[in-house]
Amino acid sequence: MTIASEFSVTWDYRCPFARNAHEHILTGLAAGTDWQVRFLPFSLGQAHVEEGGVSVWDDPSQDTGILALQAGVVVRDEFPDRFPTVHRGLFAARHDEGLHLEDRAVVEKVLTEHGVPAHVVFGRIDSGAALATVRQEHEAFVASHTVWGVPTFIAGDEAVFVRLMDRAPAGSDPAPSIRAVERVVDMLTGWPELNEFKHTVVRR
Repeated sequence: MTIASEFSVTWDYRCPFARNAHEHILTGLAAGTDWQVRFLPFSLGQAHVEEGGVSVWDDPSQDTGILALQAGVVVRDEFPDRFPTVHRGLFAARHDEGLHLEDRAVVEKVLTEHGVPAHVVFGRIDSGAALATVRQEHEAFVASHTVWGVPTFIAGDEAVFVRLMDRAPAGSDPAPSIRAVERVVDMLTGWPELNEFKHTVVRR
């Protein structure tokens, strides 16, 4: 396995660009790529807490995305076979259906629809265990790679924030997704000298 096959990617379900990137990754994984992907929770709410303000870790109620983020982490760790569909489902609830991810009923519906026992997930959330995991991973990659947003791709010592403009809904042709993700990771690991490459106009 090459180093380019091992990478991490941050997410917060509220970000449409995180949705795009993670759809491509999930599509590629479903097609049988040899990628070893670590999915990393990142709280956009915490990233925007002003200096001296109350952290999301101390007051989760201020962050509208932290409930779903915790749920995703519990599923990732305890029901990994269900993670791809739940992951897609939580992104869809926010961006396709326009639902509120701070609503426990919304999160519960997604979990139940994809065969995950919601009471187990909410038990981990209510105990504080899920929030502790989110905080530990969020803070670890802020410290080690200066991560500030989603989606951030991380491989080795390198990290890059990426915006992919197109989607890869379930059932999409995997070839474009595989090509897109591998291009990102290859540039991340093979061309760290490139710091910024941004179109002046988005033609879509």
